[in-house]
Amino acid sequence: MTLLALETSCDETSAAVVRNGVVLSNVVSSQIKLHAEYGGVVPELAAREHLKNLLPVAQSALHDAGVSARELDAVAATQGPGLAIALLVGFKAGQAVAFALNKPFIGINHHEAHLYSPWIQRADAAPGTAKPTRLISGFAHFQPSVSLIVSGGHTLLVHIESELRHRVLGGTIDDAAGECFDKTGKLMGLAYPAGPIIDRLAAGGNPAAHDFPRPLLHDANDDFSFSGLKTSVRYFIRDHPALLDDPQKLRDLCASIQAAIVEVLVKKTIRAAKREGVRCVTASGGVSCNSRLRHELEQACQRHGLTLRLAEKGLCTDNAAMIGILAERKLLAKAPLPPLDAEVKPGWALA
Repeated sequence: MTLLALETSCDETSAAVVRNGVVLSNVVSSQIKLHAEYGGVVPELAAREHLKNLLPVAQSALHDAGVSARELDAVAATQGPGLAIALLVGFKAGQAVAFALNKPFIGINHHEAHLYSPWIQRADAAPGTAKPTRLISGFAHFQPSVSLIVSGGHTLLVHIESELRHRVLGGTIDDAAGECFDKTGKLMGLAYPAGPIIDRLAAGGNPAAHDFPRPLLHDANDDFSFSGLKTSVRYFIRDHPALLDDPQKLRDLCASIQAAIVEVLVKKTIRAAKREGVRCVTASGGVSCNSRLRHELEQACQRHGLTLRLAEKGLCTDNAAMIGILAERKLLAKAPLPPLDAEVKPGWALA
């Protein structure tokens, strides 16, 4: 099976070609610089960029894969959740290509693609060859797990009971972890997106310098709330404005904020894994690129005898490779296909 996948749920335009579990190409065009001056993603601008970039990105993906459109057996695109006006660009383009080629079309839940992205692994090139490493489906090694999906808009804990069968344990009730990173960063005067900047500054800071709240850490549920932490940081900066002018104190502040967010994410994930009786933990989504989160998850899993699978950093942010791999698995499992005139689902919750 050779499949073209498209992803335009937010501010990355991406296309990938997947064949028999191998990602032949994965092209991503980011809009970060465009939206940085506004301090966040502007939906109308994102849609315009998708319209401008989708065709060349898809052509590049086909070219890099050495595949022509006529060789495609199926087409997939992100159906939701995401920005409605952005989703429309990739989803309708995918439907049009499938219709023109008379091939199956499947809409994919963006969160579900993130959920299974840790099961996409890198295959090393054969010794003595110049062939680059490629991403391949790792579902042959699949095992039940508790998965943390953590991004700018969502924080979810999910129990994956078996391949393509999962149950949401808990999620965001106000601000997501990534949103908290970006909003506290904005309070400190950092550029958008602030998450990677906080991560970088925190490396030289003291995570115990300030004791910020750990929301819902000791609650029995699997939900997340970071609005209180954000408010605490706001008041702290209001009362200590001179701190932002001291480079070391700024690094300490970043490290303390990061430590609070990461502690909640890690402890609630490990607690859920132990309660559900699984031996594997996975993490994905943009915030899973955070260096402290990756380190603390690794340390916690080692202490509790759990296997940890982290999504490749290139697959943590929005990309079409994870859309394509999941679409292929669903097609092989004979999942029902949506009608070719289906619409996008901006608020499509992970079931």
